[in-house]
Amino acid sequence: MARIHHLNASTLCPTARRLVSGEGSYFERGRMICHCLLVESEDGLVLVDSGFGLRDGQHPEDIAWPLRAILGAAFDPEDTAIGQVRKLGFRPEDVRHIVVTHLDLDHAGGLADFPWATVHLHAAEHQAGLHPGALERARYIQNQWAHGPKWRPYSEEGEPWLGFSALRPLDGLKDIALVPLTGHTRGHSGVLVSGGDRPILHAGDAYFFHGEMETPPRCPAGLAAFQVLAQVDGKTRRANAARLRKLHAEQGEALEIICAHDPWYLDGAIAR
Repeated sequence: MARIHHLNASTLCPTARRLVSGEGSYFERGRMICHCLLVESEDGLVLVDSGFGLRDGQHPEDIAWPLRAILGAAFDPEDTAIGQVRKLGFRPEDVRHIVVTHLDLDHAGGLADFPWATVHLHAAEHQAGLHPGALERARYIQNQWAHGPKWRPYSEEGEPWLGFSALRPLDGLKDIALVPLTGHTRGHSGVLVSGGDRPILHAGDAYFFHGEMETPPRCPAGLAAFQVLAQVDGKTRRANAARLRKLHAEQGEALEIICAHDPWYLDGAIAR
């Protein structure tokens, strides 16, 4: 059975806590995270998403200043994925694979810290990241993959899975698969890890707040607005969020669904 570690690969302190947490003051900064998974697999360590990396803290100017101001990223080297891999007693070289939900700057920054790793992702996201359109350039930082990663892109061909169009097992990785959840970006995907105590679906930025999995859904106004501003396909994004909500209702405790930035999930994992 695979052992799964929950990591926060960067703490974000966005403006207006009440707008992102649903509580507190408009004048306080909130708390958000970059939730990653580290899976001890038969083929070495597998990192699911990579948060911000060491280079991002060394060159924050690569990130557009409005985003820097809004996100309030701490850029603590100890909080990077590579820093936490070392804290857990592993060597960085043990990370053989990275599976990314998408290539937004706060999910792909750690790629450069593991240049030897194979990077698994949706083919449409690979295309978007390397050849962004005019409205996509701020979200994809080319310097984050200037080292030339070992890309392994996948098409959507696969098996239908619990109401979703396809589940795509990854080459050489047992019990890990991509689930297309497009809308936030062109090739956004969930990552299903099924080798632990119970399956975990890391839904990335398909939603931002745990209340979105409730019926009826609820989400702080700031996060709701940001999702609309960041989406490339609103209809598909909303449909996938609705499917995730239905999946959560149907599967209950049999399947753990998490998103990338809500600390509610990480705090719960640590408490367990």
